[in-house]
Formats: sequence, structure tokens, C-alpha cells
Amino acid sequence: MGHVMVHNTHGKDDIERASLTFVVANTALSSSQRTTVLLTIEGVWVATKGYTDGVQANSFAPLSDLMQQFVANGGELWVCGACAKPRNITQEQLIDGAQIIGAATAVEALVNGAQTLSL
Repeated sequence: MGHVMVHNTHGKDDIERASLTFVVANTALSSSQRTTVLLTIEGVWVATKGYTDGVQANSFAPLSDLMQQFVANGGELWVCGACAKPRNITQEQLIDGAQIIGAATAVEALVNGAQTLSL
């Protein structure tokens, strides 16, 4: 099994890109790939409780539904710790299935062959 890492830097500033991240990630999961979404910069907000409520890009499913499907099907949701800290986001504020990680975790995944896509 391969490892696909989809990188997202967007939240409500670009709902279409944030949504597309999870469309691609769900597709990778359905293709039997280990799949991780790495949230950085403003993208870290999408993993916080309540942030995606009522958020939907044109022609996409609601962002909260796309994310719930991803986590429910075994996707890994990583929140950049260096990005969460200046935004005062703590682990307790994250949705179930999301975890704050350090840069070393992402680098280790890359070194071990994760294929990446940035949206």
C-alpha cells in the first residue's frame, strides 16, 4: 500500500480548495492508499470543532461531510503544530480524528515515500 499526503493551506479563505483537499483524499482512501491530510497555515482551522459547520463550496458536498467521511474511513488528519500554536489552537479544540503533529512527523512520512499533492 502506498501513502498519499494531501497538503492544504486553506480554510474559509478558499473553501473550494479546502473541499477539494478532502475530495482527493477520500478518492485516495477508496483506492486503498494510506492517506493523510496535512493542514498548515490557515488550513489548520478546518480541523477545529464547529469551524466547518455550514461551509460548502459550489458544487461540492458540505466540507464537514467530506471531512467526516475521510476520518470515518481511516484517513489521518494532521494539524501542523507550528501553525496551530500562533493561532492558539490546542488538541482539545480539534475534531475527533485530528491530531497536532510536529514537522518531524511530516518529514518522516516524506522520507518513507509518501507521495504529496498540495492544493
